[in-house]
Amino acid sequence: MYNAQHKQLGQEWVDGFTKETGIKVQVRDGKDFELANQILAEGDASPADVFITENSPAISLLSSKGVLAPLDAATIAQVPAQYRSGADDWVGIAARSTVLVYNPSLLPADQLPQSIMELSRPQWKDRVGIAAGGADFQAIVSAVYAVNGDAAAGEWLAGLKQNARVYQGNVAIMKAVNAGEIPAGVIYHYYWYRDRAESGQDSKNTELKYFGNQDAGAFVSVSGGGVLKSAKHPAEAQRFIAYLTGKAGQQVLANSYALEYPVGSGVAADTALKPLSELDPPVIDPNTLNGPQVISEMQRVGLL
Repeated sequence: MYNAQHKQLGQEWVDGFTKETGIKVQVRDGKDFELANQILAEGDASPADVFITENSPAISLLSSKGVLAPLDAATIAQVPAQYRSGADDWVGIAARSTVLVYNPSLLPADQLPQSIMELSRPQWKDRVGIAAGGADFQAIVSAVYAVNGDAAAGEWLAGLKQNARVYQGNVAIMKAVNAGEIPAGVIYHYYWYRDRAESGQDSKNTELKYFGNQDAGAFVSVSGGGVLKSAKHPAEAQRFIAYLTGKAGQQVLANSYALEYPVGSGVAADTALKPLSELDPPVIDPNTLNGPQVISEMQRVGLL
């Protein structure tokens, strides 16, 4: 398995699968596009049977290149349509919501933006943090393009280049907001919930704003899982994806430290989370999110 998900969660899934089936799984950890590009470079010689991601653009890239095998119909049926590829060659295995983490002492609730698009306006200069180099934020940018179109999204990116402070990851953003360095930052929900579930040390001075209203800022990013056409163990690989999306695998996710949302087999998320049904995200086919276009556009405006 080429694993771009969190190492601990990936290993918990592997351990559960091996316990249930007796099938052993070797894991190679890496980042979304690092592993996707490695699979493309390796071609049919790739040792990977399965690829799982944090965000969908990297696995969508593999789908567009025709290197993923069709998934078993029973596996596809375990995941609602909005959380899987329209090509039936990968499925969602987890999800995470975009949120704005903010410091109420610097940004009162009545001054919060009502759309992520507002963050490109001049009043947000030096007041919002982003992790421009990460696959998480790049997936959010891809949603802005999908929802608002190329012209508006390009203007938004150019505004962010002027306004945003760039950090190395979601946790760094949350810490900066918590410490009062900046009033707000764009992250995924689970970093905040995970910190609150532990000590709250890096989130105690912050709250979360959910944009809702099908705004691009309410984007729910899907973690994907698929089987390579070149898999040397195709039957076992199909069985692994079926496990991840089935009740046992989704319950592993629900019980894990990750605090991400299960998306398959009707398994409920941790009760601490805002329910997935209340997020009101934009409706986007996750297989259409264009990672290479986003990276090119972010380079164009100087964010990468």
